[in-house]
Amino acid sequence: MLGNLPEESTSFVGRNWELFRLDRALRKHRIVTLVGPGGVGKTRLALRAAHQVAEGFTDGVAWVELSPLYGDRLLLASVSDACDLADHTPRMPVDALCEWLARKRLLLVLDSCEHLVDPVRVLIGDLLTAVPGLTVLATSRQPLGLEDERLLDLEPLPVDGPDALELFTQRVLAAGGFVPPETEAAAPRPAADGTGPDSGADEVPVPWSGDGARAARWICRRLDGIPLALELAAAHAGRTSVAEVAERLTSRFDVLEAEEGLAVRPERHRTMRTTIGWSHELCAPVERLLWARLTVFRGDFDEASALAVCAGGPLDSTTMGPLLERLVSMSVLRVVKAPDGDGIRYRMLDTIREYGELWLSALEEDTVLAQRHAEYFLRFALRADREWLGPEQARWYRRISAAYNELCAALEHFLDHSPERALRLAGLVGFFWSCCGHLHEAREYLQQTLDAHPRPGPDRTRGLWALGVTTTLQGDYETARRVSNECTASAADDQETEGILAAAYLSGLIDLLTGSPLDAEATSVQTLHAAGGQPFDSAARLRCSLVKVFALTGLERLDEARELALSLRAGCVERGESWTRAYLDYQLSLIALFRGDALDAATHARAMLEGKHGIGDNFGIALGLDALAAAIAAAGDGERVGQVYGTGQAFWSTVGHPQRGTPELRAVREACERVAREGVGDDVYERAYQEGASYGLDAGLKAALGPPR
Repeated sequence: MLGNLPEESTSFVGRNWELFRLDRALRKHRIVTLVGPGGVGKTRLALRAAHQVAEGFTDGVAWVELSPLYGDRLLLASVSDACDLADHTPRMPVDALCEWLARKRLLLVLDSCEHLVDPVRVLIGDLLTAVPGLTVLATSRQPLGLEDERLLDLEPLPVDGPDALELFTQRVLAAGGFVPPETEAAAPRPAADGTGPDSGADEVPVPWSGDGARAARWICRRLDGIPLALELAAAHAGRTSVAEVAERLTSRFDVLEAEEGLAVRPERHRTMRTTIGWSHELCAPVERLLWARLTVFRGDFDEASALAVCAGGPLDSTTMGPLLERLVSMSVLRVVKAPDGDGIRYRMLDTIREYGELWLSALEEDTVLAQRHAEYFLRFALRADREWLGPEQARWYRRISAAYNELCAALEHFLDHSPERALRLAGLVGFFWSCCGHLHEAREYLQQTLDAHPRPGPDRTRGLWALGVTTTLQGDYETARRVSNECTASAADDQETEGILAAAYLSGLIDLLTGSPLDAEATSVQTLHAAGGQPFDSAARLRCSLVKVFALTGLERLDEARELALSLRAGCVERGESWTRAYLDYQLSLIALFRGDALDAATHARAMLEGKHGIGDNFGIALGLDALAAAIAAAGDGERVGQVYGTGQAFWSTVGHPQRGTPELRAVREACERVAREGVGDDVYERAYQEGASYGLDAGLKAALGPPR
């Protein structure tokens, strides 16, 4: 079951009637769109509704945040990621997604569609046609224009009821705000036209009394009950007082509204823009500068990346941390959970980002910042590549995965301004992306950057190598062989050992997967001998040595294969390396099976699964589950074999293949499945298989790794 809903990090106030209407609409309609201006609370309402209705969808809820996407290139990839699909085939991504979802009953939430209305409309139309069990909830500032689209227009919180005041109150208290008695007298008095803070307010309980309470109610009315506007005002009240905030609003809104232009309609649009402008005006100049520069990030970022990209002038290592915290306290930034559970990360809401982008353009820093952003993520990728052999390898896989949108932004910038740097970056991240399931995007960027920069050299060799690995993993062996030959020729022209070893790895990998282990062994042995050195001298040497282990196993030279695999595995353990170690455990599991040692085979299969799970490699997990099931079959537990094979099939489905791997695995799998069926009978086996397939990916993997029930 899918379950990638963001956590609700703040309290949810009011909206009972809207939640009821949304719940009812999701039961009756397959496409529901929450429509409203920026800041009105569409995302928050959609998130609360998704949590409430999740149990009604047997395959869960997939949440897709579209605001980081500046174009439609990554739309399908983002939706596929949210749906746990990491397709490894060369077919059209939309076809793979439709097939993956075809028999599922789930809720797909597409948040912030307004800048991608046309491609989102087309995608939703395709999905609703192909997936009868799909319901889509979208949030947008405008309708999507789909047939049978159910529109729910979200209004601000009513200012004549308790909800707006309660939201404002809770956010003031969360910001540490209060109204001391001596400041209550500073609250502005009602204006002659009755628009001041004492006019027409319902008596709703607040944690203050007197003029402070009247000021809070007036703020809610003046900001039209718009949730984001109230949160921005509450953040300022946390540092001064509610009465002072009301006074500042009174004195500045007329001027700011005039600057924003009276032609902005409806009124609440102008109120939201004016509130952001007012909040911006209250920032110190250095805070405004940081606000503008941070808009270059598409998604989450940490202090280190903010410093690297945004430093300059008054922004340096001594000021960056405190300024980020200041922007958090003003609700300009929000703290979000780091993907690896380490450190603090920040995010800017798209409504606030849009305002900051206008200032960045006015400062004429937008192009400069985009270049610095791209250069930073090129250095980021270079460091990930340098540390591939070390103890931080698994963490770098997670970091590369988390920085996906930023890396794509850097590639887009370099393609426009520096094709040679685009090729270097694509070559660096292509292997990471291929291992983490972004094969379509890796292939597209690699091909585009190779076309844009045809000049020979090590970067081109690296790009060809990464493209060859990607097409090989997609099963497009004809293209892979052509690219491999070009990579080998390019490496020979470069006369650099690393490129030659990388080309040999690619050629050997294709040989292994197409049933030619003898050719793979010859290529790896000859290349390693010519290169000299030790396996752990470089990543390319280690990967080429891994091909040799696979080839020896395929040639049934099991003693040689086991000796080399154990030696390499010990080196991986010593260095904390996990990718190669996982594949060595896979080979050791197969070798143990061929030698009749079921216990050893199961031990290595479980070790492989843990390693592949740590880097998010569903292809590797699927291979490992097949190896584990075979080991369990050899031990005689037929029912459990069915469960593990069923979970393995669920993982194979996420990569778009029935089963893959070297040819010898197919024969092992078929033999073990036949033995398991004979041992417990077809009915018991099929029930266990369906149970394993229905667990869900995480639960299924946990069950497979755990003790028998």
